Amino acid sequence: MQLVQVNFKARDHERIGRFWADALGWGLSSEGPGVSNVEPLGFDWPDPSALCVDVVAVPDPEAVAYRAHLDLASESAEHQAELVARLKTLGAREADIGQGDVPWTVMADPEGNVFCVLEPRDVYRDTGPVATVVVDCADPRAMAAFWGAATDWTVHEADDEHARLRSARGVGPYLEFLRTPDPRADRHRLHLDLLPYPGGDQAAEADRLRSLGARDADVGQGDAPWLCLADPEGNEFCILGRR
Repeated sequence: MQLVQVNFKARDHERIGRFWADALGWGLSSEGPGVSNVEPLGFDWPDPSALCVDVVAVPDPEAVAYRAHLDLASESAEHQAELVARLKTLGAREADIGQGDVPWTVMADPEGNVFCVLEPRDVYRDTGPVATVVVDCADPRAMAAFWGAATDWTVHEADDEHARLRSARGVGPYLEFLRTPDPRADRHRLHLDLLPYPGGDQAAEADRLRSLGARDADVGQGDAPWLCLADPEGNEFCILGRR
């Protein structure tokens, strides 16, 4: 399957959608009530050159946890500083999550979704504005094995502390798993959405992922056209139907 977008929960989806569109320099649209879609201008969805952002309205997003977050790329120390300053004018703030003295800047969007603005790193020089999606986990090797089998993404590295994957086409952002002593086990404010390739079957893909260790997840989706599952460590994700 294709990994096509990240999904944020927000109280005011229009405000947070506008924030992320302005932050990334992307366009903003809506596929329906309660949803804001953020994607590059002129983007032909889906394409691995970018993971789009969907912002979905929920009554109480503060009741769910931060287990995954976005890291934004920078090209130089000056660009990093300029980006942090611009994000503050858009409504973001610097955040203290116990990171200590690190070269990246931890921030939160206007509703508290945590993200990082990275110092320049060669590995992210061609990713676009989103460098990587980072997920806390207990076993990076196992997560890399599951997500590498679940998607068409290639595992670039995996050890006991960290794993990194990227689209097999070598474009777009990375997906990374970082070992964390006590990853949160409750519902999360950010999750990944997957899409079968043309001709693929949503139900068959769900069965395949269950055979890899996924399980069904109930996040209050009701009778939705997508299927909600969780990976072996409980990270929720959705399998979309084709538009």
